[in-house]
Amino acid sequence: MSITRRDLCSILPAALIPALLPLAAAAQEDKAMPSAMFPFEKLPVRTSNGVQSRHVLKGKLATGEALEVHETTLPPGGAPHPPHHHVHSEMWLIREGTVNITVNGKSYEIGPGGVGFVRSNDEHGITNAGTTPANYFVVAIGPGADA
Repeated sequence: MSITRRDLCSILPAALIPALLPLAAAAQEDKAMPSAMFPFEKLPVRTSNGVQSRHVLKGKLATGEALEVHETTLPPGGAPHPPHHHVHSEMWLIREGTVNITVNGKSYEIGPGGVGFVRSNDEHGITNAGTTPANYFVVAIGPGADA
């Protein structure tokens, strides 16, 4: 059986893909956020309307996903912003206090150690439901999280 140039042209790309994948992965890793530590006391504080926030990190993971992490402290009854939605998913890790997280109109009360998650494009909001400050971390993953 002889191989024609047409056969070779159709086989060659499939044969080269496995060889090129490690190079593409290495290029992606070069642009990825490096390993790092973020001591709480060194995170700069931004205050707006009584809400304190601390930016932790923002960028791309070695696997290509966008990631953004920040810490927020809400005063009693406070909210960082009205309910909204976006393409990336979000997770809340509650450290202190009690919050209400509303997802698509349904409200959930979560306390210390609790975790809330909202998938892409679901409308969501968070408010402090307690009488003391509420403190939580937000982890945003997906398209636009690093914007």
